[in-house]
Amino acid sequence: MCMIGRATRDASLPEQLLFLGPASIFFAIAVLLPFAFSIFYAFTNWNGISQEAALVGLKNFRAAFAPRSDFLNAFWFTLRMALVNIVLVTALGTTLAVALTTSMKLEGAFRVAFYLPQTMGGLILGFIWQFIFVSGFPSIGKLLCLGYFTQQWLGTESTAFTALAIVSVWQGVGYVMLIMIAALSGMPKEVLESARIDGSGALRTFVKIKLPLCMPYISVCLFWTTANALKMFELNFSLTKGGPYGSTVSMAMNIYNDAFSKNKYGLATAESLIFFVIILAITSLQMGFTKRKEKEYL
Repeated sequence: MCMIGRATRDASLPEQLLFLGPASIFFAIAVLLPFAFSIFYAFTNWNGISQEAALVGLKNFRAAFAPRSDFLNAFWFTLRMALVNIVLVTALGTTLAVALTTSMKLEGAFRVAFYLPQTMGGLILGFIWQFIFVSGFPSIGKLLCLGYFTQQWLGTESTAFTALAIVSVWQGVGYVMLIMIAALSGMPKEVLESARIDGSGALRTFVKIKLPLCMPYISVCLFWTTANALKMFELNFSLTKGGPYGSTVSMAMNIYNDAFSKNKYGLATAESLIFFVIILAITSLQMGFTKRKEKEYL
């Protein structure tokens, strides 16, 4: 019996290679080969135009980690923005999901309204909110005599960061809401009914029962939110263009500027490799933490 099964597996191997071969070749050409070239160019001074690229060793990596370098400034901005997004997007998305899974009027309309920003591109949202911050908020502030709205939202470092945080959270909260609605809607009715019979209140039921059962969905939301925040480019490109004084330049935007504005492709490639390692490390730690929490609750 084992010999028959082994013969069957051996006989199906060419067919497996036939199906996997084209996809593997395409993946190697589209992903692995460019990645290998990027590793080589990270150790060169290539400017993106010349056909010659001289090896410079670790010069690009030392420049990226130099004190007060543009890359380090972009890293700290991106890290702060990621922390804000992880906390606010997850918390607000979960809160909206809880509210919209209860019996309320216009529930479907609210779901569509909160999810709508997610369907729009970051560049479009940036231009829309640029008008709101420059013209809309000052008009509201003057009308209602609220000085907070009349400030230069995109003119100072602190307010520009706040403006970007508002727009990025507003854009991402709908996706988390949708995921958590799916999680809450799929709760076992028997478990919730047993908790209600035992006298468990709504808050206690959510914290002790619903939240642990939602941990796999929360893991997806955290991973998605972190990846989106770390890769932020369109919003700050269209809303602040990295200003004022380069205070809102993300890591992705810094790499873009070094490559296409300064023609420092070697430096930009080295920074992109560092960026890749940072994202890999953060997401791996996050996934390990959430997986451990899932096992604890299960």
